[in-house]
Amino acid sequence: MIVFPAVDILGGRCVQLVQGRRDTATIYGDPLQCAESWLSQGAEALHIVNLDGAFGSSKLNAEKITDLITRTGVQTQLGGGIRSLDDARSWLDCGVDRIILSTFAADDPDCLTILSDEYGSDRIMAGVDAMAGEMVTHGWEKPAGNFLEWADLFIKKGAGSLLYTNVSVEGLCRGIDPKPIRELLSVVSVPVVVAGGITSVADITLLREADAAGVVLGSALYSGKITLREALEAAG
Repeated sequence: MIVFPAVDILGGRCVQLVQGRRDTATIYGDPLQCAESWLSQGAEALHIVNLDGAFGSSKLNAEKITDLITRTGVQTQLGGGIRSLDDARSWLDCGVDRIILSTFAADDPDCLTILSDEYGSDRIMAGVDAMAGEMVTHGWEKPAGNFLEWADLFIKKGAGSLLYTNVSVEGLCRGIDPKPIRELLSVVSVPVVVAGGITSVADITLLREADAAGVVLGSALYSGKITLREALEAAG
C-alpha cells in the first residue's frame, strides 16, 4: 500500500486545512522543501493539491507545482480545480503521473472517457468526496447523490482509480470511519486511495487489511500525530 504525503498549496505555500475551509489554514512553508523532507524520510510518492485551483484560480501555483514535479521525480497525483479538458491535459503534459477529477467528473463524466482514451486510464483518477454516504461536489458544498453509484459511474466512464475522501472526518485527526470505506472497496474493481481522518497506525493497518491501494496523510503527518516512518511500516 502506497503512502502519499500531502503537499497542499495555497498562495504558493504548503498548508493544511481543517474540513477544507480556507480560514483554517496552518502554514508549513515552501512546498518543495516540504516535499523533499518527506522524500528524505522514505516517501516514494506525493499527493499534491492546488488549493487555489479548488477555490477558483486554477492557474495559480502552476509554475511552482511543475517545478516541484520536475525536481522531485517521484510518483505524483494531483488535484484541485481541474475543471476543463485543457486544464487536465496541461497537467498531464507537464509530468503529473495521475490527475484527480472530482467536480469536473461529476459535472461531465464523459471527460473521464476522453482523457482515459488519450492518456490511459491509469493516469485518470476520479475523486469520490463523500459525507454521510452522499457524494459532495463544488468545494464539498453541493450534495450529488449516493457515493457508491458515482464510483460505479466513474469507473464505467474510464477512471483507472479512485480517491475516496470522507469529508466528515477530513482534517480533524480523530481517525477514520471504516464502514463506507469497506463498502466502497467491496464493490469496485479499480485501485482506491483513501484520504480523510487517517491519524494512527491502527487506521493504516485497517486500510491495508481492507485492500486499499494507498493512503493520503495530511494533517496528522504535519502535526506529528503520526510519523512517516510509522506510516510506511504500517503500510507494509
